[in-house]
This record gives sequence, structure tokens and C-alpha cells, in this order.
Amino acid sequence: MNNKNSISVIVNVRNEAVHLDRCLNSVKGFADEIIVVDMHSTDTSVQIAQKYHAKVYPYRWLRVVEPARNFGISKASSEWILILDPDEYVGKTLKNELHNLSRRSDVDFVKIPRMNLIFGKWLRHANCWPDYLVRFFRKGSIVWKKEIHSQPDSQGNGVNLLDTEKLSIRHNNYQNVTQYLQRAQRYSSVQADELAKNNYKIKTSDFLLKPIQEFNSRFFAGEGYKDGIHGLIFCLLQLFSVCLIYIKLWEKYGSIDKPIPKESFVSASQETIFEYDFWFTKYYYAVFSPNVFKKLIIKLRHLFIRSTKNF
Repeated sequence: MNNKNSISVIVNVRNEAVHLDRCLNSVKGFADEIIVVDMHSTDTSVQIAQKYHAKVYPYRWLRVVEPARNFGISKASSEWILILDPDEYVGKTLKNELHNLSRRSDVDFVKIPRMNLIFGKWLRHANCWPDYLVRFFRKGSIVWKKEIHSQPDSQGNGVNLLDTEKLSIRHNNYQNVTQYLQRAQRYSSVQADELAKNNYKIKTSDFLLKPIQEFNSRFFAGEGYKDGIHGLIFCLLQLFSVCLIYIKLWEKYGSIDKPIPKESFVSASQETIFEYDFWFTKYYYAVFSPNVFKKLIIKLRHLFIRSTKNF
């Protein structure tokens, strides 16, 4: 094929029959070629792919999808490639925009915003939007890394699409809490393995500060509170997931039993309190807009905590 403006869509799957039909239907008539990389599915994923006349290639089962992306890219015969996960789909406006971009000689890759639907709601905060990802590119301009949730190495000229709903990839991320916890189990094991491979040395503070910083970066800095109870629950689950990484790493290192030094405990506790207080103060101002007197009380409390941090 290898026509100048031709487009291959690549989807990596393992037991994704519940999502795959919608994903492939959304690119019907858009893609010149559909490639499905199947990692030993035991459901009807392959049959669904064949219904859309996709080219199906088997690939060994991996805990993460990233290493298989380069394999899928190597099988594409088009000039342009769109990467989708099976729980993602695209709309008409985005497809028209990508077609237009494929005709430009000054563009090699495109960062597309992604709408993350979590527990039935589009999260517009908590660092979930616009969630730009390189998913559309000229073949040869992108190479995927092997690390989980990593972004690819790119070369050439890139553009960012506007962060609007119509120009975004729709992502049915987590349908329920059970699904979230199942993925958290798998992802945390992979991330713990990666840390161990790099000889990461666990600090006592990692069990407290890393999860708290994750929560604060999403709920406070990322304004996850604006997504209501959905935002709060998602940020708490993210806190748990990060904590799970370091607990599994500790287990991988032999579940070493040793006391927590007083200095380490005090330092970690102070850092945690300071981190929490800093963002809680900003959150309180933003949401409740307290009067001048209340602002003064909060500032004094914040200054007091900062001063105790130095002891």
C-alpha cells in the first residue's frame, strides 16, 4: 500500500471483546488498513477483528502493551498510523482533522487530547484532561519505549490538537472500582519490577510521601475536587496504587523486618503534614473563599507547620 495519505489503525488486544467492536466500528471507512495485535485472547476478540477485515497478528502475552506497539507498527503498510487501545474510539470531527493533517508535508506526529471516562464520568481535572498523547504519526517518526505508561520517542515536527471534546479520543478508562483494583494489582507489580531492576533503594518516607504527593498532585494541584465525589474517589485510589508499588517493592526485596528510626518517622511525618497543609490551604481558598479573618487563621497555621518542619 504505502500511499502518501493512507492510514493504518493499530489496536493491541487481550480479551477485549466487550470494547473492541465499538473501537473498530469508529474507524470503519477511515482506515485503509486495520491491524489487530492479539496477545492470546480467550474471548471473541479475534472474531470481532475479523468481522472488520482486520489483519490479525498473534503476539506473546505481556503484562503491559508498550513492547507490543513497535511490533504492530512494523506490520503497518500505510504512510500514517493511528494507535488506539481497544477501550478507545474516535469521532467524525477528529477523523476529518487527522485526514487533513495526513496531507501536510510539515507534520510528522500529532498529540491528541483524550477524554478519560472514569466510573461513568468524564474527569476534566485530576490531571486526566487534556491528557495529550502521541497517537497519530508518520511511519518511521515514532518508536515506543518498553516501560509501562511510557510515551514514545519522536522525531520530526509535531503538532497539538486543540483540547476540545470533538477533537479528542474517547477513553472508557475504568468502568468500576473492581476493574480499577484489578489493573492496579497488575500495574503496581510491573512498576515494582522496574524499580527493582534499576536497584531503587526504598526509603521509609516513600510509603508516606509518594502516595500523599500523588493524591495532592491530582486532588489539589490538579483540581480533582472540581470533579466532585468521582474526583475524590479516583484520587484516593491513585494514592492507594502508588502505595502498593512500594509495598510490593519491599516484598520483592524480602519483606525485611526492621524498626523505623525515630528520625525517619519524624521527618516523613513532618514532610507529609507540610505537603498536605500546603495544598489544603490552597484548596480551602479556592473552594470556600473564607473571609479575611479565616484566611489569617489558616495562614498562621500554615506558617506554624512550616516552622516546626525545621526542628
